[in-house]
Amino acid sequence: MRLSSNLRRLAGCLLIFLFLLMMGGRVSAQGYDSARVEALKAAALAGVSAREKAVQEMVDMVFSFGELGFQEVETSKYLTGILRKNGFTVDTGIAHIPTAWTAKWGSGSPVIALGSDIDCIPKASQKPGVAYKSPIVEGAPGHGEGHNSGQAVIIYAAIAVKELMEKYHIPGTVVIWPGVAEELLGSKAWYIRDGIFKNVDACIFTHVAGAFVTQYGDLGYNGMVSVRFDFDGDAAHAAGAPWRGKSALDAVELMDVGWNFKREHLKPTQRSHYVITDGGDQPNVVPSKASVWYYFRERQYADIMSMYQSAQKIAQGAALMTDTRMQYHILGAAWAPHFNQPLSEVMYRNIRRVGMPVWSDADQQLARAVQKLVEAPKVDFEDGSPIDGLKTRVDSPLHGSVPFSMGGGSDDIGDISWNLPTVQLYYPANIPGTKGHHWADAIAMATPIAHKGSLAGAKATALTLIDMLTNPGLIAAAKEYFVKVQTKEQHYVSFIGESDPPSIFLNQAIMEKYRPAMKKFYYDPSKYKTYLEQLGIVYPTLEAKP
Repeated sequence: MRLSSNLRRLAGCLLIFLFLLMMGGRVSAQGYDSARVEALKAAALAGVSAREKAVQEMVDMVFSFGELGFQEVETSKYLTGILRKNGFTVDTGIAHIPTAWTAKWGSGSPVIALGSDIDCIPKASQKPGVAYKSPIVEGAPGHGEGHNSGQAVIIYAAIAVKELMEKYHIPGTVVIWPGVAEELLGSKAWYIRDGIFKNVDACIFTHVAGAFVTQYGDLGYNGMVSVRFDFDGDAAHAAGAPWRGKSALDAVELMDVGWNFKREHLKPTQRSHYVITDGGDQPNVVPSKASVWYYFRERQYADIMSMYQSAQKIAQGAALMTDTRMQYHILGAAWAPHFNQPLSEVMYRNIRRVGMPVWSDADQQLARAVQKLVEAPKVDFEDGSPIDGLKTRVDSPLHGSVPFSMGGGSDDIGDISWNLPTVQLYYPANIPGTKGHHWADAIAMATPIAHKGSLAGAKATALTLIDMLTNPGLIAAAKEYFVKVQTKEQHYVSFIGESDPPSIFLNQAIMEKYRPAMKKFYYDPSKYKTYLEQLGIVYPTLEAKP
């Protein structure tokens, strides 16, 4: 007689339980042999698998909120509510950021932090599972990167492991935290400054991807400072008496011209870009106030600071030329990350054990349709692998530091990685070959692709958490790498000062504008199995109806 899949799972869990029972219940922190660790890992995998529905609901729920950085009000309330129900002690408003929090459970060492970002992208509202532009709310923000999935990865991994820690009296403390306003690089440097990670031994960070991989060392990111320059002049009638005005907008434009000439004399690894956030009110009034917002990116701390200081001089020059006054304010900052080798080696073995999700024909159809939509390259420029639908194998070997990088994006997990041993998991919940920071990156993020990829990520996270809790030598090796390799010659100096406040005002007006319309589309799991069902979407929808 063949057992159903549920009965086989139940039988497997029973065998695990009996094995652990024979261990005598309590597990000594010094006495974890390979058989005991294997039994705990099998139980952790079963615990995560049992929460497959909960993972799907959390991924879909956070997707439906679609909240921009510093305005993740509904997201944080929802996540902390679930954590409280599961016995975590929640501290809100950390680092003077209303939507930031920590959730702690357990006692003693090691203290392991698990983090993932929660904010989304402007103007990226998009119906999931639909392979053409079809916003849920026109012009509204949406999860055009996939940050809606990461908290499900770490929360349900932690809850599954917490059950085992309780049952078998495994010492240790688990701390869950959100990456608030990651797209603005706006929180993690403030977490470090305010001591949020002061007594943490190691950190697991997760991020959505089209692959299932981890890496260690310097991966080629750029660090960054985000700065707004504000100019203050005097208004006048732009036709009747323009000579009596002092144009703040002229100062902004002169600064931009000066910076664009400066680019010729910067290293090719730099990235710098800006938006004029205030250009005046109307053409017939000489603008008395104007502002421009810059991101200055480079590979090394010294080069970032050099760019930042040059920009200050150019801004001062623009103010002198226009007889205006200038102030500048740091809005965000990030170091280029460096990830821990011993932790990454363990994470990689666990990734290979879990393996890629089993994708359906519908999953692959959607992936290829989206790749066609965004004109994805045929080959991944980073690892040379083909881009043709969803990846079916964990085929990327574990890599260390890149020998050279032309520069690129930034992530403020770098600030945490330079203050304690940190490993980053990329889990396969999105489609390879998309543009990033684009509405099309939201298409997969409340579909079976995101659900399966997030579940796989939760399994790899749970296995790695078990390794950290049961192997004191792993934490010791991680700290040794951190001290003797990573920070031997390079030491962290924050870009922000003690008096720089977090920029919690950012995105407030945008969310106030769109939230009332977006609320109508919040996911209701009590009525619908999935968000796709709630929206009435046939999965996959590949072509628009004529």
